[in-house]
Amino acid sequence: MKKIILLNLLVLLISIPAYLTAQTALKTKANWQNLDFKTDSVFGISTEKAYNELLKDKKHVPVLVAVIDGGIDINHEDLKQVIWTNPGEVAGNNADDDKNGYVDDIHGWDFIGSAKGDVQYDNMELTRFVRSNSTRFDGPDTTSLKGTDLTAFNEYRKARNDLNERLKKAQRTYFIINRFSEMLDGLLIKINKPDPKVEDFKNYEPANEGEGYVKKILVENLGSYKDLADFRKNEIDDARKHFKELLDYHLNVDYDPRSIIGDNYLDSSEHFYGNNDVTGPDADHATHVAGIIGAVRDNNIGVKGVANDVMIMSVRTVPNGDERDKDVANAIRYAAANGAKVINMSFGKGYSFDKKAVDEAVKFAMSKDVLLVHAAGNDNNNTDVEPHFPNRTYEDNSGTAQAWIEVGASGPKDDETLKASFSNYGKTNVDVFAPGVNIYSTTPNSNYQEHDGTSMAAPVVTGLAALIRSYYPKLTALQVKEIIMKSVVKIQHKIKLKDGDSDRRLSFDKLCVSGGIVNAYDALKLAATY
Repeated sequence: MKKIILLNLLVLLISIPAYLTAQTALKTKANWQNLDFKTDSVFGISTEKAYNELLKDKKHVPVLVAVIDGGIDINHEDLKQVIWTNPGEVAGNNADDDKNGYVDDIHGWDFIGSAKGDVQYDNMELTRFVRSNSTRFDGPDTTSLKGTDLTAFNEYRKARNDLNERLKKAQRTYFIINRFSEMLDGLLIKINKPDPKVEDFKNYEPANEGEGYVKKILVENLGSYKDLADFRKNEIDDARKHFKELLDYHLNVDYDPRSIIGDNYLDSSEHFYGNNDVTGPDADHATHVAGIIGAVRDNNIGVKGVANDVMIMSVRTVPNGDERDKDVANAIRYAAANGAKVINMSFGKGYSFDKKAVDEAVKFAMSKDVLLVHAAGNDNNNTDVEPHFPNRTYEDNSGTAQAWIEVGASGPKDDETLKASFSNYGKTNVDVFAPGVNIYSTTPNSNYQEHDGTSMAAPVVTGLAALIRSYYPKLTALQVKEIIMKSVVKIQHKIKLKDGDSDRRLSFDKLCVSGGIVNAYDALKLAATY
C-alpha cells in the first residue's frame, strides 16, 4: 500500500508546473533591465546608455508617478528621497487642508483601509462573483429560467465550476507540497547532516520512488541556492504559504473582509473612504515596483531606477487577492486629480465586477493627460481571447483608452525564450514587452530582492514614460505612448510559446502590437525630434 501511495505522489509531483519541479535558476547581471544588448549581452532597455550619451547636462523636471498597488515602504533607504509629499496638506492635523476630500493624504491614499485597520487578504473576483450569485441560483428552481436570467445563470454555473476546479487544484497541490516536505524531512534524518550539500544527496541511495524524486529535485536545484534552508524557503515554504492563502482567503466564499472598510460597497459613486496608511501590512510588491521606476540612481546604494527625477505617489488599492473595481476606479481618479502624469498598474484579474466604474475613471484620467501603464498578466494567456481586467476597451462600446500601454514580460536572452514563459501576450491587446525576469529591486525595511512578473515589466515602461516626460515635458501622454511604441527593438526571430503540453513557435509581432522590446535610448532619440 505504501508503494502505491508513493507512486501516485510521484505522478502528482511531476504534474505540477510551478512548484517543486527540476529546473535550474537563471543567473542574470545586476541592473540588467537597464543595460544594453550590444555592450552587455543582455536584452535590457539601454537606460544607462541613454544617460551616458543623450542626457548629460540636459535639463529635466520632476514627474509625479502614481503606483496603484499594495502599499509602499516610504521610508526605504533607496526610495524615501523620491516619495511624493502633498504640498497642499499639513501632516498630522487631522484636516483636509487641500480640500480634495482626503484627510492627511500626505504621501497618497489607502482605499482598502479605515480607522478599523487595513485589508491584507481578499478573495479572487471569481470567488466574490460566485458568493454574490449563490443565493439567487443555488436554492430556487432554475429549470424555467429564460432570457437574461438564463444567461446570468449560465455565467454563474461556469464561474462556480471554475472556482471548484481551482479549489481542487489548490487542495491537491497544498497536499503535495506538504507531502514533499515530509519526505524531505525523512530523507534528511537518514543523511544525518545539519546542512547537507549537493554531494550528500548525490551519494544517498533512495529507498523508494518518492525518495528518488526528492533526491532528483535536490541534486538539480540545491546548487542554485545558498544552502538547504534557502532552498526550503523558496521552493517549499513560499509555495505552501501561497496555496494556503488560496484556500483560506482567495478561493474561500465564506471569507469577506470588506466590513473593515465601512463603505457601501455596491455604491460605485462613493469616493471618500479609506485612510492615509500608504504602506499597509504587506508592502513587498509595490515597494519592488517603485524601485524599478525611480529608486535613487546616484546615491551609491541599492538599485538604479529607470527614471532619475520622479516623485512617487502610493495609492494602496491591491490586497493579497484580487483588487476590487470600485477601489481601482477611485485610485485612478485620485492619482489623476492630484497631478500624476503616469500611473503604474501592476495588477489584473480574469473577472470584472464593475467595469463601468473603472472605465469612467480611465476616461477621467485621459482628460487629465495621464498615461496609464498596465501589466498584461502572468498566466501565459492570449488576452485577445482570454479577458484580462482592467483593460483599455470601454464596456459601453464608446471606444478605447488611447493613452494606455499594456506590457508583457521579457527575459535577458535574445533567443526563443525571450518572451517570459509566464507572460500573457496578445497581437492586439498587448502593446510592448519589457524586462520582467529576475528583476532586482527594493523591498520593505531597506532590503532588496529579485522578483519575476509582468508586474516588474510594467514599471520598466512606467519609468521610461516618466523619463521621457521629465526631459520633454511638453509632450502629451499620447505622444509619449507613440514614441515608446515606435522605438521598440523589433524582434526578427521566432519565440517558443508553451501551449498546453506542446510548444509553438511564433513571430514576435504575433505576441504584441509593436512586435518588440522597449528601448530607452531609441525612445529618447525619437522624443528629441518631436
